[in-house]
Amino acid sequence: MSYLLILILLRLLPVTQQTSDVLPKETRPAGVSAPGNFIIGGLFPIHEDVEKPTHLSQPQDSTCISFSTAGLIKSLAMIHAIVTVNNSPLLARLGVTLGYKIHDTCSDVTTALRATEDFTQDDCSSTMDLTNMAECTQRSIAVIGAHYSEMSIAVARELNLELIPQVSYASTADILSDKSRFPAFSRTVPSDLHQTSAMVKLLQENKWTWVGVVTTDGDYGRSALDSFLSQAFQAGICVAFKEILPDSVTNTKRLQSAVSRIIQTLHTNTKVRVVVSFAKPEHMSRLFRGLLDKVQRLWVASDNWSTSQKVVTHEELQRIGWVVGFSFESRDVTPFKEFLKNLEFDSESQKNNTFLKEFYSTFTNNSKEQVSMMMEKLITSIDAGKCNVFSIQMAVNAIAQAVAKLCSNRNCTIPGAIQPWELLPELRNSTYEMDGTIYKFDENGDVNLGYQISLWSTTGQSVQTLNIVSMYHQQNSSLTTTNLKLSVTSKCSNSCNPGQFKKSAEGQHTCCYDCIECAENQYSNSTDMDQCYSCDSILEWAEPGSSACKPKTLEFFAWNDGFAMFLLSLDALGVVVVFLVSFLFLWHRDSPVVKAAGGPLCQLILFSLVGSFISSVFFVGKPTDIQCKVRQVLYGLSFTLCVSCILVKSLKILLAFQMKPLSRLYKPYIIVCFCVLVQGANCTWWLILFSPHKTSVINTSTILEECREGSYVAFGSVLGYIALLALVCFIFAFKGRKLPQKYNEAKFITFGMLVYLMAWVIFIPVYVTTAGKYLPAVEMVVILISNYAILCCHFFPKCYAIIFRKMYNTRADFLRNVYEYSTKGASSLGDLILPEAYKSAENLYTISKLPHLFPGNTEFKQRWEATAPPAITQEKPRLSLKRTLSI
Repeated sequence: MSYLLILILLRLLPVTQQTSDVLPKETRPAGVSAPGNFIIGGLFPIHEDVEKPTHLSQPQDSTCISFSTAGLIKSLAMIHAIVTVNNSPLLARLGVTLGYKIHDTCSDVTTALRATEDFTQDDCSSTMDLTNMAECTQRSIAVIGAHYSEMSIAVARELNLELIPQVSYASTADILSDKSRFPAFSRTVPSDLHQTSAMVKLLQENKWTWVGVVTTDGDYGRSALDSFLSQAFQAGICVAFKEILPDSVTNTKRLQSAVSRIIQTLHTNTKVRVVVSFAKPEHMSRLFRGLLDKVQRLWVASDNWSTSQKVVTHEELQRIGWVVGFSFESRDVTPFKEFLKNLEFDSESQKNNTFLKEFYSTFTNNSKEQVSMMMEKLITSIDAGKCNVFSIQMAVNAIAQAVAKLCSNRNCTIPGAIQPWELLPELRNSTYEMDGTIYKFDENGDVNLGYQISLWSTTGQSVQTLNIVSMYHQQNSSLTTTNLKLSVTSKCSNSCNPGQFKKSAEGQHTCCYDCIECAENQYSNSTDMDQCYSCDSILEWAEPGSSACKPKTLEFFAWNDGFAMFLLSLDALGVVVVFLVSFLFLWHRDSPVVKAAGGPLCQLILFSLVGSFISSVFFVGKPTDIQCKVRQVLYGLSFTLCVSCILVKSLKILLAFQMKPLSRLYKPYIIVCFCVLVQGANCTWWLILFSPHKTSVINTSTILEECREGSYVAFGSVLGYIALLALVCFIFAFKGRKLPQKYNEAKFITFGMLVYLMAWVIFIPVYVTTAGKYLPAVEMVVILISNYAILCCHFFPKCYAIIFRKMYNTRADFLRNVYEYSTKGASSLGDLILPEAYKSAENLYTISKLPHLFPGNTEFKQRWEATAPPAITQEKPRLSLKRTLSI
């Protein structure tokens, strides 16, 4: 056991010896400092890079290279702001001043951490007065900086140990808003979350949906990339490629390899005309110099390089395309410009500033003219907006106002009167004013500032980076564009027009798609829609590829339809003709023609025809439930009445000439009433059980308003009953077609019923096979044909006889006609009528009224034989005059 212990001690001895040889840590002195009751630390990139040691034998400081005038301006802005607040009533009334210690980060995280150690050291006694404060190392009450997010993240972790407030003037990484990890961090610039949101809104407004992203491999670049990708995806913007550059620019070989890869990517993706970049100015400068293709692109610059004039030359900007830069919202900094103009190289206050010394050492001589020229160069850099002067002034003012609030309740002239962690809540929860505007840190330590968006332009041989064309307002996340008109198209696929929708292939970017026409009854009303909307299937329709739905056309057999107007004209003409015929028959009601035609039955037939004509009117116009019921029932009853009367007339003729024994059963009005009542019962059954009603037939592009008959069986039974009566009437009329011709209606009735039956036989297949708004016209046509057939066959010949053949419209002529028919088949002379009987109306009347004048009477026979011509007396009469006249 003791042997093992000795081996362990011997093993540890060299290590202990080696450790003791390491040099103790030394804090790099501040580049510029000034005493005060409270010290504010400052971290600025006075140099752009450091020389990395070739070998690491022991910890050592890095050598800073590439002096940055922008970094110098930032440090001078802090100095000017502190001098201003010290001279203001805010602190002067309290008898306290702010001092500062400003370090150069050399754009390197390690160098920034070494500088941070100086801010946390404190060896000043509480009994020391202000005049001795410069002899001790006083802990900083707050730190302003750093510039880059990756440096601020590292510095914040160290300052968190003592909760020293840190206020950055340029670090925008969204991760720094996480107060669980960075409780002491605040910033006077917006978070990258707002910058990427503004970028996405700009892309979305201009419909740039196919973009590339270039960023650096650091905390800032990674955070900005993640934020942009997330918001771009939600906005429907696709990222064609994302290229990451090494964060450091000192490794030239690695950087050039990454730049070459990006250039090759740009050559491959020719449709990408918009590239978003979160890189550093040095990275973009190398990229633009190597980009030699002739494709002009729009470069969206983050605040990292949006105001850097050294990125591109005048010629390069014209070749690469356009640059739109996002920079922090700023205010008037004229007092600071005056401060720079009044700087004196030999003043005591400036001799302690090592940064200014190095700046002046770059002059070939220290003449007043050259110094003035260099000051003008610094002022020009301020005007270019790349120095964050306003953000630095905001940080100093916020700290100063927080100190003033704490010192209003305590004596702050003694060292240690305020501890850093006491300042933190006061700084975070208070509002402060600058140039009449109120500012405040939110719960994440971010200030309520927006972005100004600039379009780079060329003036002479220089590049202008502050041509403001739009503003982004953080409060409501809105973008106000004033003058940004670029003919840039950056899409993977051409826009789909209204009437089309986007269809992406599986595994493909959503921004790369084919345009497919919307199907029938679907539409899209804007460009690049992801899907088509469906029309209301009941009220609307759309053709394939439609951009809007059309209202379906309401169809019915309308009044203004040409065919309907023609049929209605025929209908109106029929009604007029019926009334004229009725008037004519009433005027000649005692004439043999009217009496032979049926007398009162003719008026009943004409009345029924009026009802039938009226029923056809209900087949026109937009249907209603009442209209659907009335039109069929009215026609069924009226035409049944018409056919029943004609049936009675046919039966009358048949009974008079051929069916003598049944003549006593002839009761015309009872027969008509019976036939109509049967049809009435049929219609009642139809209306109660299967009532016709209005319905709408939804078609592709139309809505057909029509009547449904309720039951085709009931509909068929109504029409079938009429057809049955017509068929019986036709049979009766056909049997009596050879009876006396002049006043015999059998042939006309036969022809009329034949036309009716043929019309309705044709109607059935036409009605069954027809659909649409002209279906009612089919039935209307058949009704008109039926009505006109009755008029033409039953009434027009009689009207012709009444008007143009008045000599035949007498009782004598009627009797002579019967006699001529009777003599053709007479069996005895006793059955013949005396020739004198038809010579006067008085004789006709006497013969019809006196029984002794009929066959069987000896006197009548003797008178007939004495006067009748021999040829006539030899014929056998077929019917007695008594039978003829009595019927």
